[in-house]
Amino acid sequence: MAPTEKPKALLFDWDNTLVNTWPAIHDANNHTLKAMGHEPWTYEETLSRVRKSMRDSFPGLFGDRWEEAAEIFYARFEESHIAQLHPHEGAENMLKALHSKGYYLAVVSNKTGKYLREEVEHLGWAKYFNKILGAGDAKSDKPNPAPVDMALEGSGIPRGSDVWFVGDTDVDLECAHNAGCVAVLVRETPPTNGEFDEFPPSWYFNKCMELAEAL
Repeated sequence: MAPTEKPKALLFDWDNTLVNTWPAIHDANNHTLKAMGHEPWTYEETLSRVRKSMRDSFPGLFGDRWEEAAEIFYARFEESHIAQLHPHEGAENMLKALHSKGYYLAVVSNKTGKYLREEVEHLGWAKYFNKILGAGDAKSDKPNPAPVDMALEGSGIPRGSDVWFVGDTDVDLECAHNAGCVAVLVRETPPTNGEFDEFPPSWYFNKCMELAEAL
């Protein structure tokens, strides 16, 4: 069912909403865990546990040594994140279609801004976005609404029903609710009963092009 109220702006999560980056994240995360004396995670654990930005998640994992762990992670991640970057099916076609229709588009990610922008530039997608914001760019990261405010700054579009926040995880949906925006879930598997009871999506799309076709 197509929405009757179309948005003016769409804010996209990056990792695993528009591109598949799990292999590089999983590799760097386990390299860091082992270097810091922790047991490595299974791939499934990485998928379920990696949600928040590093400054919000690493202190809980590594305590006072979290900045040391961050340096280890980044050194490993830099070696492979571009080589292992793969766009999701239909992602660029969706962005191209939405951009051509005049929608205001931005990225709001919990990936460190430097690496986020490297990946966007590598794919040649910067031309589609009005803003590209990663972890550390705003005063707080998702699910705090601060990066949403920064993404919309200067657009003349206020937070609210005119803004769709599009992502694949609970943190994205929580951020949408915290910002008073429309929460949109895009991933292959539909939400299960009870999965997003606290922060339910208003819309679910199986693939990127499904979203584009709805608009």
